[in-house]
Amino acid sequence: MSDSEPVHDNPRNTRNLPAVVPPSEMGRTASENWLVRAIRNLFGWKGGNSVRDDLQVVLDASQPDDIGFSAVERTLLRNILDLHERRIADVMVHRADIVAVKRDIPLGELMSLFESASHSRLVVYNDTLDDPEGMVHIRDLLAFMTAQARLPEAVKSKRKKPLPAGLDLRTVDLAMPLADASIIRKLLYVPPSMRAIDLLAQMQASRIHLALVVDEYGGTDGLVSIEDLVEQIVGEIDDEHDSDEPPAIVRQADNSFIADARASLDDVRAVIGEDFVTGEAGEGVETLGGYLVNHVGRLPVRGELISGPGHFEVEVLDADPRRVKRLRIALRKERSTPRIPRERGRREAAPETSTETPIESAPEPNPESGAAPEAGQASGNDNASPPAGDGAGQQ
Repeated sequence: MSDSEPVHDNPRNTRNLPAVVPPSEMGRTASENWLVRAIRNLFGWKGGNSVRDDLQVVLDASQPDDIGFSAVERTLLRNILDLHERRIADVMVHRADIVAVKRDIPLGELMSLFESASHSRLVVYNDTLDDPEGMVHIRDLLAFMTAQARLPEAVKSKRKKPLPAGLDLRTVDLAMPLADASIIRKLLYVPPSMRAIDLLAQMQASRIHLALVVDEYGGTDGLVSIEDLVEQIVGEIDDEHDSDEPPAIVRQADNSFIADARASLDDVRAVIGEDFVTGEAGEGVETLGGYLVNHVGRLPVRGELISGPGHFEVEVLDADPRRVKRLRIALRKERSTPRIPRERGRREAAPETSTETPIESAPEPNPESGAAPEAGQASGNDNASPPAGDGAGQQ
């Protein structure tokens, strides 16, 4: 058989078939990096370790130039490895921050909300957010309004002055409810315990890029988009319409701090210092507002001054019935109570009164007896009755 003839039809020819490699030979392949082999020998690894663990250790124990990866590539690899264990609850937008609309909202109000919210997709619900119906995309809204504004050919031919692009926006009914426009799309519904990488694959397969996070009772917990998942790998994605947000916590001139209640406790400690110790109230929560609710045991109100943590105090600058928004953190000021100086003044004035009383009530000396009573007896028994027949005490 010549070399030009096909060989895949010959059952005895095994040149192009994959060969079975024993597990003991897996660590001796020629393509394995020398650094991996050196680390294996240094730490006594066996060939049965997963490639994920090996890659994680190599990224942690090496410099950027040692393994041929740049700093950006190393960051992307780390984020991809971390995404394997990350859950939807870690990346979702919480319920309080969801921008949603009712199904009967007029199209004019919907346009204004799209402009102010700076989102391309909005959740649509019936009565409450726990009863979702779907989502509306700004491109569908624009396509619907364009179709409503397009004039028929018969009408355009009768006009003396043609309209730009043949569109008459005056024909668009901005009071029409969203439900009558038939532009509501489907949503994905996922649990908070779902892995983020699994949702990313599901969004790619279904071509639905918005998912509502629901709890075990069917209530809405949060919202996650495909952009939120991609940002877990490549970092924050800001486009032309994203405004620069101020830092979550800012130091003031008087050494106090103005903080967003959604700021993470790690960011707060990084700015204020390690003296900001939250203790048990900070366990199980990630944000400053969550710590404050655990610390007080309720939702603080606007203007409330809360002592703690440590020698700090927190003032609630802005809040609504659902959440805390802005806070001021400062060192606790020593405030003296006004009762202490008054009580001290009373204690200081008490001996003066007791010394003046026996002088005023001291009996005059009796000329008949020729002896004056002792001062100690007069001050010690001020309320004692005078002897019978003697009127000197009453004088």
